Amino acid sequence: MDLKAVFYNSFSSFSTYVWKEITFQVSPWYVNYFWMLTLLSIFVWGLEITFPWRKNQATFRKDFWLDAFYMYFNFYIFKIIIFAAFSNATATLFEGLLPNGANSLIIYDTKQLPYITQLVLFFITLDLIQWFTHRMLHRFDFLWTFHKVHHSVEEMGFAAHLRYHWMENVFYTPMKYIMMMLIGNFNPQDAFIVYYISIAIGHLNHANLNVSYGPFKYIFNNPKMHIWHHARFLPKEHSKGVNFGISLSIWDYIFRTAYIPKDGKKIKLGFDNLDKFPKQFSKQIIYPIGKQD
Repeated sequence: MDLKAVFYNSFSSFSTYVWKEITFQVSPWYVNYFWMLTLLSIFVWGLEITFPWRKNQATFRKDFWLDAFYMYFNFYIFKIIIFAAFSNATATLFEGLLPNGANSLIIYDTKQLPYITQLVLFFITLDLIQWFTHRMLHRFDFLWTFHKVHHSVEEMGFAAHLRYHWMENVFYTPMKYIMMMLIGNFNPQDAFIVYYISIAIGHLNHANLNVSYGPFKYIFNNPKMHIWHHARFLPKEHSKGVNFGISLSIWDYIFRTAYIPKDGKKIKLGFDNLDKFPKQFSKQIIYPIGKQD
């Protein structure tokens, strides 16, 4: 078993797939990450322009283009390549070690359930894993040094959703894949549907919109809640962060990490010594090597 070859082939075949997506050659049409990400981004940006919460914030806010580049680099290129390569290599590894491959690790096979139920369970369990990982990124200093890239955002907008250090993919991917193995849900189309929903919610969470979803705010993350996750100044009892929910806010209410003391429209974002943090993409992706703060 040559895991190197599996990993390499997963990377090398991606360039062809990229071109097929851009030129509308993928089938079925809804697995086209490139255009789905682009259309979702334009739609949410249009909402920001039409119904801005912070009306004095420019349409092309501070670091707009930096975040737009991060959006494609992280979610579309880096994340999908790494996830595909990691998944293929891991599946190959388990095929050699276990009699039934990765299926030997299944605790409960969700494929026995109705399709919609499968999707809902996949979405909820995936989000819980991400909530836990996100909390760890704030709790441990080593992980926080990488997560600071995401918190270097000074003006919130939809594309800030995907400004994060590439190492976060390394932390999140194994956790998500292990979860997928345990519940036996490997249908790629399921992943596409759930990721599209996650992108939309993540974009909205970071958007310049005055939205909280009424009573559903206790279930779904939202801009008025997530702005406090990016607050520069938090009380001592919340010094390790608040509102860690990715798509769902319910985990923060269950585990008592929810914090919305007032309207966060005008709060200062970032962290201490943000002025010393690298501003260029090239320096942020190698951070904390040669860090300045």
